Amino acid sequence: MTNPQSPIPNLHFPITAASMRIVALSGGVGGAKLVDGLASILLPENLTAVVNTGDDFDHLGLRICPDLDSVLYALAGLENPETGWGRADETWNFLEALGSLGGPSWFKLGDRDLALHMERTRRLRRGEPLSVVTDYLRRALGVKPSAIPMTDDEVSTVVVSSEGDLPFQEYFVARRCEPLVRGFRFVGIERARPAPGVTEALSAADLVVLCPSNPWVSMDPILAVPGVRELVQAKPVVGVSPLVGGQALKGPAAKMAVELGFAPTAYAIAEHYEELLTALLIDAQDASLAPQIRSLGMQVDVTGIIMRTREERASLAARVLDFAKGILSPKGAR
Repeated sequence: MTNPQSPIPNLHFPITAASMRIVALSGGVGGAKLVDGLASILLPENLTAVVNTGDDFDHLGLRICPDLDSVLYALAGLENPETGWGRADETWNFLEALGSLGGPSWFKLGDRDLALHMERTRRLRRGEPLSVVTDYLRRALGVKPSAIPMTDDEVSTVVVSSEGDLPFQEYFVARRCEPLVRGFRFVGIERARPAPGVTEALSAADLVVLCPSNPWVSMDPILAVPGVRELVQAKPVVGVSPLVGGQALKGPAAKMAVELGFAPTAYAIAEHYEELLTALLIDAQDASLAPQIRSLGMQVDVTGIIMRTREERASLAARVLDFAKGILSPKGAR
């Protein structure tokens, strides 16, 4: 599907879809699913996931990194298929005992999951950077593609809400996204630097994939790390909409869009990423939005983007790569 208003010539180079060097920007469950799908197609050395850490926080004396863990568990085949987060075959003895003692049991930490948080925290406390610890955990879990935190520096997402500023996990988990959203702040972002490997991976990439993650609290923190947006803008970028039929498949993205003054549609996603996207994949339910999205100067592929199974993850990843092969070009050709 070609946008007649902004044709993008093919880039002729001797690579196959499987050998493309891909950087996937990811956060949340949807992002982890697509990263897993890409990993089933690409050579491990050709896939790097750069993952949001704005959701990270300290709880019960442990450093919790929800988005990193979702990616690692998905790539290791260990994620909980029912919840989309946490580990499969989980037990909850610790949490139940903690609650019986009157402790804070609002954030669900399973017994198996605790082991990863404890080892991460132990290594961080002895001075290892988060990127080094994450790479150790990746290898320990048998994950082959690279998974890198967006930064080793502490960045915290704050939700500016109808009830004042709320730490993200308090808004998201403890308050179940009930307060109205007015905006977001990424505390510490001005001082943050890309984690080792992020700049190198983006510079070498043939394609950047924006996973179907919440644009405001999963993707924007990554893009706000100084230097990252500029590196992404220099590359062909294909995104997958996190909204289907006006709804988020998981999480509060649609609710946030409405409260921020946007219609919760794939077009709103295209507008949000207008300066970055070469192309956007949207669901067949949203096919009527394709002409509007093309009017922004990007190409559109209409397909099924819901990933219920691992086979559907691989199928969507293949669609992303096949579509990208047909439109890859220097950014200046847009």
